[in-house]
Amino acid sequence: MIRKISIKFLIGFFLIFSLSFVVLHQTVKEFIQTSNQNLVNSELIGLKSNSNVYIRQAFLINHFTSNELYFGEIAQEIASDLTHTTDSSVGVYTVEGKLLYASDKSRFLVQMQSDLQQAIDGNTAYSITTDAGKTTVLFSYPVIIDGSKVGILRFYRDFSSLYEQTGQVLQVTLYIALAIFAAAFLFSYILSRHITIPLTKLTRASTEVKNGNLDIRLHFRRKDEIGRLAENFNDMIDQISTQIHIIEKDRDHLKELHQQEKRFFDNITHELKTPLTSILGYAELIRMNGEKDREFFDKGMNHIIEESRRLHTMVLKLLEVSRNSNMQHELEPVDAGLILQDVCESMMIRAQRYKKTIEYEIGENLICLAHSDRIKQLFINLLDNAIKYSLPLSAVSVQAKHEERKLRFVFSNPSDPIEMDQLSRLFQPFYPVHPDSPEEGSVGLGLSIVKSIVEECEGSIFITNEEAYTIVTVELTALDTKGAESK
Repeated sequence: MIRKISIKFLIGFFLIFSLSFVVLHQTVKEFIQTSNQNLVNSELIGLKSNSNVYIRQAFLINHFTSNELYFGEIAQEIASDLTHTTDSSVGVYTVEGKLLYASDKSRFLVQMQSDLQQAIDGNTAYSITTDAGKTTVLFSYPVIIDGSKVGILRFYRDFSSLYEQTGQVLQVTLYIALAIFAAAFLFSYILSRHITIPLTKLTRASTEVKNGNLDIRLHFRRKDEIGRLAENFNDMIDQISTQIHIIEKDRDHLKELHQQEKRFFDNITHELKTPLTSILGYAELIRMNGEKDREFFDKGMNHIIEESRRLHTMVLKLLEVSRNSNMQHELEPVDAGLILQDVCESMMIRAQRYKKTIEYEIGENLICLAHSDRIKQLFINLLDNAIKYSLPLSAVSVQAKHEERKLRFVFSNPSDPIEMDQLSRLFQPFYPVHPDSPEEGSVGLGLSIVKSIVEECEGSIFITNEEAYTIVTVELTALDTKGAESK
């Protein structure tokens, strides 16, 4: 009789276990699939938003009308830049679906998939393909500028890691559930009374976890399955706590990125206002003096023309802050000393507006490999920061000289103290030099551009703050008078 009851109990519990396992498996699977779908949708929405901002900037910066011809002319530039910034393969199409340029044509060999056809019809769509354990997404949408459809952007993105990770989570979840059900199945029949109290504690702990208390832990002085079940429960809670911490950290990071995106145009303003101020200063002086001082008039007009040209290209070069490409083959010998002297003279007007002065001591024959425009931009940013963040009525000191096989440029200004942990972060994009008292329109993009320019020239830059002075030192490799590197 006991044996029959045991068999019935085993059969009944086995049926319950099997049904519960199937339901749990299906529920978790559906949840993970929905979560994956939401993550893909969210990422593609962000991808579309960022690429739309980039396209509009390209049209606005170059003052072109919203037409298909210009879109085709910049197809290669769009694909290259978006491939770099979005970490995706990008294809640029006409409004009829004809491929203009693709960063990797092998990704877009199948032309008329559903996403592209819907983009031709004016809709945003994507298609998911899973093959041999690899999950990829083709995402297409029409590019609309001022109400006119000028072309189609198509992105190829690999989401294999996401689906592989969630598959592993599903497998781990099912294994844990299987272990829990198995332990409950065995010991509920053999030692039902013996496990009543631990199960009661486990139930209470689970309730606490469900209510959000992740600090609860089970401690059973047992070396059997009940003890292992408690350990697994604790490990599971630890994993959940860790994952929640990671999610919260990622959420805060995404929030910070969102705030940085909103401040993007302010960052561009930071880089544009220096040449605009210089142009305005010369223009006001020319208007006051007219042609009385012909030499100053010619110098001012030449400076205005030069700064206007540099202003035209500066916005495009701001996008190169995070680019880490080797441009050594495009560099040329330039006299950095002459460029620095010209910058110091042109920045005198800006310094006077702040009631400050610039004192400079520049050596001769300071030749290095660089781009003249980029070196000028480097010096302008450093001198602009020194002027803005120096103490009132102070003098900014600039020194440039040969030192062994290097060219050393030192920018020094009296300033408020800066903490060591802040010094290490000043070259990060969007990090202000003085977070407690930032200047209007300045949100910390200048020094990150400075660092990228120095890296292009294979030089080094570092900042110190000592004895109430902020000192920025730039070292570049010197060239001899024949244009070869010093030996």
